[in-house]
Amino acid sequence: MKIVVLAGGNSTEREISIVSGTGVCKALRSRGHDAVLVDVFTGERGESAALFPEEYDVDRVAMAIRSHDGEVDALTRDPKRGFFGEGVLEAAKTADIVFLALHGANGEDGRVQAAFDLLKIRYTGSGYLGSAVSMHKSVAKRILHDGGVPTSPWYTLHRGQEIKEPSSCGFSYPLVVKVNRGGSSVGVYIVHDREEYLEAVRQGFALEEQLVVERFINGREFSVGVLDGKALPVIEIAPKEGFYDYKNKYTAGSTVETCPAEISEEQTLRMQKYAERGYKLLRIEGYGRLDFLMEEDGSMCCLEANTLPGMTPTSLLPQEAAQTGMDFADLCEELIRISMMRYSGEEA
Repeated sequence: MKIVVLAGGNSTEREISIVSGTGVCKALRSRGHDAVLVDVFTGERGESAALFPEEYDVDRVAMAIRSHDGEVDALTRDPKRGFFGEGVLEAAKTADIVFLALHGANGEDGRVQAAFDLLKIRYTGSGYLGSAVSMHKSVAKRILHDGGVPTSPWYTLHRGQEIKEPSSCGFSYPLVVKVNRGGSSVGVYIVHDREEYLEAVRQGFALEEQLVVERFINGREFSVGVLDGKALPVIEIAPKEGFYDYKNKYTAGSTVETCPAEISEEQTLRMQKYAERGYKLLRIEGYGRLDFLMEEDGSMCCLEANTLPGMTPTSLLPQEAAQTGMDFADLCEELIRISMMRYSGEEA
């Protein structure tokens, strides 16, 4: 198959997206696919004039993509600059399918998916609706809560409006303040008093217009991948220091990850059931990952859903899939196979 692996972008997760895309591209090429790596925002795809060249060095192309990192912010602020880089849409139309290795805003939030739907470009993962709903934390939490998937209590803050005092909403410290549409734990703050709360709100509003404030839960953290509606084995994440933030997610050796998680069969089945239900409620398609916290008494709550889970060497979904006998290349091909089913009724 001819596959364009879209990575990069202009979100705070640009670097992680490049790492994911590089790994996916290598895996697909190892299986004989004509896979190429393309930066969705800058259009960088290496020096070759041909889109799918015979000789191809994935690492060299990834290096070329990273060479544009310094100009991304300025390009993003340019009011006349669109999102898609030069030649990106043309390349995507040429491919049999686009593997979305994008993370965060402008990639995981449904806007790219909506554009591709209009242009009849095939892509991996959820459609625009499931992507948008899952990325919007306050909306996702309401849907999950109303659908019977437990979530931690929360309230929202909006930039430009008066900052709510936690006590006026029935909350007490410690609390978690997080940006509403971020990922990879970017813009997540654990606060213990009013001074930390106000500083977290200030930093959060520098990133986004809306914040979510949650009750802090001191529990064990887990994640459950879902492939085509079916839950994978549960994985437990235990950072050696602090919480599961950006550094602990992507620094090898900083977190102890146990799969399958060492919890009871009843707890495993309950968490997997919640993951599958959340997957359906949020209109996730193909694959996704839902994260959970479990307190000492066994009660659980869903933290968030990821419609384009990380595909880096330390990412959780590949570890969970490995427990079912699926190596990384197998998983990449399976994600494509599942996603292609959505287009099975279309003419080639």
